[in-house]
Amino acid sequence: MIPYFTLTSFTVGPVHIQVWGLMVAIGILTAAYVGRHEAKRRGLDGERFLDLATWTVIAALIGGRLVHVFAYDPAAYLADPLRILKFWQGGMSITGGLLFGAATLIAYCWRTGLEWRDYADVAAFVLPLGDGIGRIGCFLIHDHLGVSSTSFLAVGFPDGPRLDHGLLNSLLGFLMFGLFLALAKLRPALRRRGFLPLYLVIYGLGRFALDFYRIWDPGIADARYFYLTPAQYGCLIMVSAGIWLLLRQRRPAIG
Repeated sequence: MIPYFTLTSFTVGPVHIQVWGLMVAIGILTAAYVGRHEAKRRGLDGERFLDLATWTVIAALIGGRLVHVFAYDPAAYLADPLRILKFWQGGMSITGGLLFGAATLIAYCWRTGLEWRDYADVAAFVLPLGDGIGRIGCFLIHDHLGVSSTSFLAVGFPDGPRLDHGLLNSLLGFLMFGLFLALAKLRPALRRRGFLPLYLVIYGLGRFALDFYRIWDPGIADARYFYLTPAQYGCLIMVSAGIWLLLRQRRPAIG
């Protein structure tokens, strides 16, 4: 069992730092610069990838926050609208971020004449790394409680051992990135647009399953709509899109 501890913020001189926001920022920066290296390795423009990543991340943060506010706990945020702007305190929907980020990536590539699938595939390759790092922040502030459990991954919370959804999602991200690195080495051909459909299917299935281990209590946990979380509905769309891309890639050319 993992010992319970929490770290929400700390102070460096006159600066008060929120741990969740710090870990998300580290995750974004790490993924962006690893993505720059990966883009160059594929013969793409690494600097253009960083520029694309900047706009995509801005859109993802806005979209992730809006989806969290209106899909998960609208009453609490509407009662205190200024709280909507305090995104560094936690409260972000990764599926909302992916939706807004993907739309921005496609729009950016369309305006600049880039092939969106090439750059989206690089983004898909590094996204699990950024998510793995960022989710450490969720674990440290324990903003996504899991169900009671005696698993070796359970955390010894004051009210009893239970899973921590932030930790589970962090592990999912790191495991996916490790898998992608191994696949890139074993099957170099996957670097030709192979990781986008894999990301959509693997992350979608993984997150869909993990959300069943979130605590379901209207007073302290995420909303459910017909027994599923908003993220799970997003995951169904992701998996469907990933399967469609896989089938399209396997379809033989006619001519």
